[in-house]
Amino acid sequence: MDMKWEDGFKIRVSVDEDGACVIDANWAGLLSLSQNILALAKEPAGSHFHLDVFNSLEEGSCALIIGKTE
Repeated sequence: MDMKWEDGFKIRVSVDEDGACVIDANWAGLLSLSQNILALAKEPAGSHFHLDVFNSLEEGSCALIIGKTE
């Protein structure tokens, strides 16, 4: 899957004090993330992508894996 990112995107993923996953992003980050999730929806079941601080997320973020099931 070819990932596409809008210029100036920023995405941060964290876990809050209640254990909830929190995704904070600017406009370009939200648009990029939504477009990449839509692209993933067209892939076969079992497909997924990883995001982390070395691959698209802001410093201090926890890793995020988004996958497609059946």
